[in-house]
Order: sequence, then structure tokens, then C-alpha cells
Amino acid sequence: MALRRNWPGSAICIVIALAATFVSTAYGGPQLLYALFFGLAFHFLAQDAVCLPGIQFCSQTLLRTGVALLGARVTFEQMASLGSKSLIIVLLAVGSTIAVGCAVASFLGRGRTEGLLSGGAVAICGASAALAISAVLPKTKENDQFTLLAVVGVTTLSTLAMIIYPLIVHFLELDHTSAGVFIGGTIHDVAQVVGAGYLISNHTGEVATLVKLFRVACLVPIVIVVSYSYRNSIDAQEPVGTPLIPFFLIGFVLMMAANSVHWIPHLASEWINDASRFCLVMAIAALGVKTSFQSLASLGWKPILMLVSETVWIAGLVLLAIRFAM
Repeated sequence: MALRRNWPGSAICIVIALAATFVSTAYGGPQLLYALFFGLAFHFLAQDAVCLPGIQFCSQTLLRTGVALLGARVTFEQMASLGSKSLIIVLLAVGSTIAVGCAVASFLGRGRTEGLLSGGAVAICGASAALAISAVLPKTKENDQFTLLAVVGVTTLSTLAMIIYPLIVHFLELDHTSAGVFIGGTIHDVAQVVGAGYLISNHTGEVATLVKLFRVACLVPIVIVVSYSYRNSIDAQEPVGTPLIPFFLIGFVLMMAANSVHWIPHLASEWINDASRFCLVMAIAALGVKTSFQSLASLGWKPILMLVSETVWIAGLVLLAIRFAM
């Protein structure tokens, strides 16, 4: 019965996700951004009672599934191989960027929720982090709209960083290890980290990827803290989930543990990563369908300023830490 109810809306999201994947593969560009814009074009379907259940399913259940499967990218061994200095730099960067996000949001008259979401997206892993944090926030139309704007913002900034940051590395004459820490510790999305890192050198790409994966692992404690902060919220239109540790985070940790003890073959790990990505693309498509261009535009310039400020902060902080601590 649930399958029959969810199928029409889910089929729409599948088609949008496939279209976004095709355009991204054929012409380049961010897959998630294409899914969002294609979804916005089908906003009228959000008013269709037949399609709505499936759209809700993709924007919530598939979103959580995609985040849980992200754990297959990371192992505890990878984290340990980074060394204490790199780990401390990343932890300082992640924590302070989220704090700066909340401070800038307060200064601009925006809510703490927006500061946490934008700061977490910049500090951890871009669009994936924005989606993961939004999954434990109160389910309001405003939060959904800001999540989409955060996805657009961090994806755009991440693409720009992939081009600009290697030039900064060259200008500052950073060695390959320091360059990897800078690239992996500051660029928002995993794909752009890999692209920028290997553009400099193989060693830089390897270090950047490991540093980035540690930032991805930081998603677990951050989302637990956010979940705890909002579990008793009374401001939401829908109740916030009662578990302190959301089930999708438990799934993330289990996938990470299984990958760490080599229970997941390399080929299966690649399939799981692809499945995770496609679930997140479908979730973004669903959120796009639920949102209108007008509602996104109504958020104004302040959220963009927040994301830019957080991006400048984390880049400057990591560069200073590299200069004085490595």
C-alpha cells in the first residue's frame, strides 16, 4: 500500500535525478544543482495529492538513507593516519566555523537554525551536510527553503574554491602536505576537494581526500548535538524526531565500522557510494519540487553573505594554522 501511494511522486523524483545526472555527466557541472533547478520547474506537482506522498518520501526517508550510506566512504584507519596536528586543525576549523555561522546569523537578524545549517554545510561537507542537518531540524517551510538556498550557495562556492584555492597554494608556495590540508580542510564538497587536490599533485590529492573524509566523519557528533538541541522544539509544524541519535546516523556509524574492518568489498563500497549520491540527488529534486522560485528569492541576500563569511573564515583559519602549527 505504501509503495502504491509513494510511487507517483517517487517516479517524478527519479526522472528528475536521472535528467540531472545525464546533464552533469554530458556537459559537466554540479549534479545536485541541476536536480534542484529541475525540481523547481515542477513545483506545481507539490500541490498534486497523488504525487505529494512520494515527494515527501524522497525528501525525508531517501534523504536519511543517503546520509547513512555516506559512512561507507570513511574508515577509522584513514582518520588515524592523518596525524594529531591535522586532526586538531580540522576540529578547530569545523567547530569555529559553525560558531561563526551562528554569530553572523544573529548579527544579521536570522535565526540560530540558519546559522547552524549554513555553518555546518561550510564546515563539514557542503550540500550533504546541509541535508543531514536539515533532517533533524524542525520541519518547517522556512527551513526547507533555507536548506535549498544553502545547497545552491555551498555548491557554487565549492566550485569557485576548486578553481581559486590551487592558485592560493601556488602563490603561498605551500608544500604538498600543507596544500592537501588546506584543500581538504576548506573546500565544501568531496568532489571538488578531489579535483583541486589532484590538480596540484597526487600527494596533495591523497592528503586532501583524507582530511576531507575526517570532516565528513565530524557529521556524526554535529548532527547529534543539533538533534539534541531541537528534540524538544515546539516551533515546528511537525514534531521533531524523539531519538537523541537519529537512526540514519546509527546507520552512518555502522557503515563506517563495517568499512573499517573490511567487511565491505571495494566494488561494493563504490556501489554504495553511488547509491548514496543518487538518494541525495533524489532528495534535492524532491525539495526543489516542494519549493518555488519566489520563496527562495524572498530569503534575500543575507543567507548568501552568511555562507561567504563562513567560507572566508574557514579558509583564513586553516591557512593561519598551517603557517604557525605545521
